[in-house]
Amino acid sequence: MGTKLTIRAVELAKPAEKPYEISDADMKGLLLRVQPSGVKSYIVTWGRGKRRTIGKHPVMTLAGARAAALAALSEASQHGAPVAVTRPKADTTVGDACRDYVATLKKDGRDTAAADADRRFERCLYADKLGKVRLTDLHQDHIEAWRDRVERGDLPALPVKRGRPPVAKPLAKSSVNRMRTVLVAALNHAVARRKASPDVAFEWNAVKPLKDASQRRGLYLEREQRRALLDAAVGPVRDLIECVALTGCRPGDPAICLRADYDGRTASVRFRSKDHDRKIPLSPSAVVVFDRLAKGKLPKAHLFTQDGGKAWTADAWSDPVREAAARAGLPAGVTLYTLRHCWITDAIVGGMDLLTVAKLAGTSLAMIEKHYGHLVQGAARDKLAQVQFL
Repeated sequence: MGTKLTIRAVELAKPAEKPYEISDADMKGLLLRVQPSGVKSYIVTWGRGKRRTIGKHPVMTLAGARAAALAALSEASQHGAPVAVTRPKADTTVGDACRDYVATLKKDGRDTAAADADRRFERCLYADKLGKVRLTDLHQDHIEAWRDRVERGDLPALPVKRGRPPVAKPLAKSSVNRMRTVLVAALNHAVARRKASPDVAFEWNAVKPLKDASQRRGLYLEREQRRALLDAAVGPVRDLIECVALTGCRPGDPAICLRADYDGRTASVRFRSKDHDRKIPLSPSAVVVFDRLAKGKLPKAHLFTQDGGKAWTADAWSDPVREAAARAGLPAGVTLYTLRHCWITDAIVGGMDLLTVAKLAGTSLAMIEKHYGHLVQGAARDKLAQVQFL
């Protein structure tokens, strides 16, 4: 039976000819070991033959020993051993942690999230100096310097891929914050997998998101410009452009849309994105596009495809859209997402309520209000100007 350890009991424990231990009756697993030399150490044990020293008296107080023992026992119950015992490999790098995070997402069946994280890491981290920093050496300064490089576009050349220039470009603050979010998720995953000490988490948690990162969607194309973009498009990418322009969907929505997702009888389509499905009604113009693409296709066939019937990917449509915009003489920076912004803007200005816009666009009402609420205020002012109150 153990003895309740008190400060007085610890002080009065006398050295003997052989080492001996006193177990704490109040906390099972906490021991005081007294050496013949008089050195007194606190020990935590979590199984037969499984123990570690957590501190020496009087450098560690009894209260500190109980707190450390409780933390170690809690970790042992979750992971089989305290995190400090299962120490991470000294050579594990930030890049290693990010690759492990992507692999875990794939293993969990979260292929979309895995592909997104991998693209971000490939663009901004794997080849950057931060990717080579060992987790044991990671400091807040490393992450802040990396964040600044990402914002400036001061990064190594990217692997050559269709639809992506090899030279990294400066990113908006909102994009930098999204990069930071994915990195933090990967580093927290490394801690959960006991590949990084919990103590080092302070380094990345201290790096806060950039302020004033939320900005309104800027680039808007008039209807004539949208038609010019459509006319300048070559090949199957024209169908993608027309779909996003007529439905306001995300560019990735039609890319994974199957023949079975389109119902010509109800003039509706099912889009699957952002981990949820939504079924939306289609305008007559959109129905014409979907009827044409659905003709003769089997239920599991993709509606929107590249030449040769291949499914679309982001790196495959970026270049054709950019080239079509250049031929049409449109401003730099036009993407498929620009057309989504135009659709949402026109829907709100045209009088559609925000909740309906949010449901059709597959986003939250909060996001619509955040980025497009000013349009509602402007329309309200115009209506108020037409009313005589006195």
